[in-house]
Amino acid sequence: MSYLQLENLHRQFGSFQALKGIDISLGEGEFLSLLGPTGCGKTTALRLVAGFDRPSAGRILIEGKDLQGMPPNKRDMGMVFQAYSLFPNMTARQNVEFGLKIRGRDKSDRTKRVTDLLELVGLGHAGDRFPHQLSGGMQQRVGLCRALIHDPGLLIMDEPFGALDAMTRELMNAELQRIWIERQKTVLFITHSISEAVFLADRVLVMSPRPGRIVGEIAVDLPRPRTVATTELPAFVHFTREVRRHLNAGSVIE
Repeated sequence: MSYLQLENLHRQFGSFQALKGIDISLGEGEFLSLLGPTGCGKTTALRLVAGFDRPSAGRILIEGKDLQGMPPNKRDMGMVFQAYSLFPNMTARQNVEFGLKIRGRDKSDRTKRVTDLLELVGLGHAGDRFPHQLSGGMQQRVGLCRALIHDPGLLIMDEPFGALDAMTRELMNAELQRIWIERQKTVLFITHSISEAVFLADRVLVMSPRPGRIVGEIAVDLPRPRTVATTELPAFVHFTREVRRHLNAGSVIE
């Protein structure tokens, strides 16, 4: 059984159709990249999975359970977005701890979990810094910790590194891969970068322009851990070309 299943998902806004017949199956522990042109409905699909919006038709299931009507805070998932959205008046540690604190978790348990996660992302030394004292990459690591603090079954990420410079983005891709290998979370990762999608994913799904549909699927058969050297391999170039081919083919679909 798939961990996450999107079945014939549609989203209509009046006369405007954002998504049309989206079918996605995501296995437990799999890293799936969803890629498409700007405005194709990638973020709309993510919002439906997260529970911030409701589909016009179709179903979303986790471990076979229909999520219809389930509020976001009841869904077993963590979320990371492009905007860091950290509380500016809280330290990195306090930002990560906040979700557990408002749920009344024991102080000693909160402290241990936060410390472990900050160490995991290489920020054990920066827990007492405020967001303005952190670089963009460091802030996004805090955001990742915040998403992982409840040990969710599913991690959904909406272009989390899109605002970073190229070198920091490359570093964060490697860091995310390392954390994923260690924690083996199920990940739905949205991006518009072909190389990023191929570098990170087990599979890449390609969406067409509006109305968004799945027009291609590429299984990325590259060994892990992947490094900068991986991006220079003929196989990596082949997979990026395959993704681009599906993007180009999908762009002419009416």
